[in-house]
Amino acid sequence: MRMLFKISLPVEKANAALKDGSFGATVHSILEGMEPEAAYFAEDNGMRTAFIFVDVATESDIPRLAEPWFQAFNAHLELHPAMIAADLENAGPGIEDAARKYA
Repeated sequence: MRMLFKISLPVEKANAALKDGSFGATVHSILEGMEPEAAYFAEDNGMRTAFIFVDVATESDIPRLAEPWFQAFNAHLELHPAMIAADLENAGPGIEDAARKYA
């Protein structure tokens, strides 16, 4: 299943990694292990934040994908299932059924 990992890095930890020169190599190493479909970086709520889309085969893959961010940066993570347009189109009949039944 495609998942969005929203990863927010505390300013102090990220700044320390930038100052000691480990930030880029650490992020690169973690991303290599995640094999993302896409990765975007922005500011969110005053923190450096990554929005990373990953295909998660099973729930047991989540700790392997998340733990490096916790260990390296004491990061805050949010996980969200994510769909492309084709997924949403395939879900259409189920959405319509629920709307008829519960609206």
